[in-house]
Amino acid sequence: MADYINIYGQDIQVVASDPANPTLGQIWYNTTSNTLKGQALGVASWATGCNLNTARYFIASASAGTQTAALGFGGTTGAYTGVTESYNGTSWSPVTSLSTARNGLGGAGIQTAAVAFGGLDPTAQTGATEEWNGSSWTTVNSMNTARWLLGGTGIQTAALAVGGSIPPTTGATEEYDGNSWTTGGSLGTARSETNASGTQTAGLCVGGGTPPVTGATEEYNGTSWAAGGTLNTAIKNKASTGTQTATISSGGQSPVISQVEEYDGTSWTIGTSLSTARYASGAAGSTSLALVFGGSSATAATAATEEYTKTGTVGIKTITVS
Repeated sequence: MADYINIYGQDIQVVASDPANPTLGQIWYNTTSNTLKGQALGVASWATGCNLNTARYFIASASAGTQTAALGFGGTTGAYTGVTESYNGTSWSPVTSLSTARNGLGGAGIQTAAVAFGGLDPTAQTGATEEWNGSSWTTVNSMNTARWLLGGTGIQTAALAVGGSIPPTTGATEEYDGNSWTTGGSLGTARSETNASGTQTAGLCVGGGTPPVTGATEEYNGTSWAAGGTLNTAIKNKASTGTQTATISSGGQSPVISQVEEYDGTSWTIGTSLSTARYASGAAGSTSLALVFGGSSATAATAATEEYTKTGTVGIKTITVS
């Protein structure tokens, strides 16, 4: 069996106080408290949820929804679709479809008040925007720049559209106030096949294709973007949900992976992997209770839904014998 030094390249340190910035998996002995300690993740796992009724990828989601109240809309089954489904924590129910069938669109909001924008319809990139009131979609003012493969986050009355492909790849950002779109600060790195989380004034843009694929993360303050911590794996088409300082980002492509990373506002940590490797999925919830649904494996669209539960956080833990 490999020992600690061979795994981590160092002996267990003996120190009088805990390290200021320990790395994940680092272990040390604290002589002040006479305890063995380490830097560890909380306890996390994925469980199988109910499948979508329609398998599809490049699906959008109400990013501010929850694990037990989610909404997924649009995407591709191999053909453009406007299919919308609502999740109650137990099952998915088909509801009224989008007026404009499309894939690679952005989404924001909650299960009963969402907004869909951009994407690729059967003819071209679109800036079409629709609002969801819990029972039907209504066409409202379009985005200023038609595009697809963009990131979306926020709520219906304060949404954020990030990056995408016009083509070419763009760093354009637009803000929606529930009525119209206005231009915001551009990304530092133009990209498509990206994803976003957080709010309109505290947003996060994660990975994408520039090309090539990138692990660059950027943080938005409502005016401009600034560089954040870089993903451990450069990837595109991940599924992200959460806040600017607590986001979980799952799966991705090039190649298709099941890897999950979590962001704490400074850096990304590799977490518990999905059961089903996939890209271009929908996501909702938080870093303690998340939902990932739909997407595509290397060969086909999937209807698979997974529910994430985590207790505890990354931090210093006392190691005991039980």
